[in-house]
Amino acid sequence: MAPTVEIAIPSTSLSHTSPPHTIYHITIRLPLRSFTVSKRYSDFAAFNSNLISQTDTQPPVPLPSKSWISNTVTNERFREERRRGLEEYLRAINEAPDGRWRTSSAWRAFLNLPTAAATSSNGSSTTSFRLHAAITDPGSAANGSITDPTLWLDYYRDMKSHLHDARLQLSRRDQETTPQKQHESSAQAKSSLVRAGSMITTLEEGLKSLGGREAQESSRSSSLGDGELRRRKDLLINARKERDGLEDLLNAMAAKSRLDRAVASIQDKEALLRAGNAEAANGGRRTPVRSGRVLGKETERTRELDNEGVLQLQQQTMKEQDQSVEELMKIIIRQRELGTAIHEELEVQNELLKLTDEDTDRFVLVLILLVVDYLLLTAGYRLRAKLDVGKKRIGKIS
Repeated sequence: MAPTVEIAIPSTSLSHTSPPHTIYHITIRLPLRSFTVSKRYSDFAAFNSNLISQTDTQPPVPLPSKSWISNTVTNERFREERRRGLEEYLRAINEAPDGRWRTSSAWRAFLNLPTAAATSSNGSSTTSFRLHAAITDPGSAANGSITDPTLWLDYYRDMKSHLHDARLQLSRRDQETTPQKQHESSAQAKSSLVRAGSMITTLEEGLKSLGGREAQESSRSSSLGDGELRRRKDLLINARKERDGLEDLLNAMAAKSRLDRAVASIQDKEALLRAGNAEAANGGRRTPVRSGRVLGKETERTRELDNEGVLQLQQQTMKEQDQSVEELMKIIIRQRELGTAIHEELEVQNELLKLTDEDTDRFVLVLILLVVDYLLLTAGYRLRAKLDVGKKRIGKIS
C-alpha cells in the first residue's frame, strides 16, 4: 500500500545569517493539502538522535554523515549530494514496511504532520476528537491543556487560518464602497481576531504544559527538545505581533471612517449654509447645487474623469506601483545573489593567496638554503686551494 504522505526535498537555499548555513526545504504532500518545512542539517541530526532514542532502532537508511572537510555553503556539488542523501533518508522512513519510526512523536513533530496523517492502524480517533473540541470550543474542558505536540501544531494552523481570514476581510473592507459592506467586513475581521487571540492564549498555556512536562519527565525521552520549544515560542510571538498589527489596522480604519463621516457632515452643513445665503442673496430664488466630486489638486489625467474613472485610474496606478515594487524586489534579490557570489569568490581567492604565500615562503627558504650551501661549498674550495698552496711552499722550502 502506497504511503499517504509524499516527501521530497526539491531545493535548498542559503540563510541570510552570519555565518550562512544551508537550509533544506522539505515538501510534504498530504491527501488534502501540501506544505513545506525548512530545516538545517543540525535539525536532522537532532531528529535522528531523538528518533533512535524513542524507537531503540536505527532508521532504514543512515543519516548522511557530517563532513569536516567540505562545506555545503561554498561547495555546490557537496550540497547537492547532501540534499539527495537527506531526501533518501526521509523517504526510506516514510516507505519502510515497519511503521515504528512513522508512529513516533519525533517524526510527527519534525515534519509538522497533522494527526490525521500519522494515526495508527487501529483508527483511533482520540486525538482527532481532542482537536475538534479544541477548535470548536476553546474554553471547553477537553481543551484544558494541550499536551500533545501534534495537536498543538494542528491548533496553531487553525489559529493562523483565522489570522488569514482577518487579513482578507480587512483587505475586502478597504475595497468596499458602501458603509454597510464596510461594517460587515469589519465585524467579520473583528470576530476572527478575537478568536485568534483566545487561541494564541491557549497555545501559550499548552506550550507551558509541554515544557513543564518535559522538565518533570526528564527520565523519559521527550517529544520536544529545547530547540523545538524555542521555535514554537517564536511562532507564538510572531503570531501575536501579527494579530496586534491587524487589530491596530482595524482600529485605524474605523477611526478613519468616523473622521470621514464627521468631515462629510461638516461639508454638508457648509453646503446648506452657502445655499441658504445664495438663496437670500437672489431674493428667495434657489440656485441649483452643483453635483459631482469635490475637486482637489486636479491633473491632466483626472480633470475629465468622473468618480468611477478616477477610481479605475487609482487602481491602475496602484497596480503599476505593485509591478514596479516587484521589479525592484527582483533587482534587489539579484544584487544579493551577486553579493553572495562575490563573497564566495573572495573566499576562494583568499585561500589561493594563502597557498601562494605559503609556497613563496617555501621557495625563499629553499633559495636561502641553496645560497648557504653554495657559499659553504665555495669557502671549502678556497680553503682547499690555500692548503695546496701552503703544501707547495713547504715542499719548496724543504
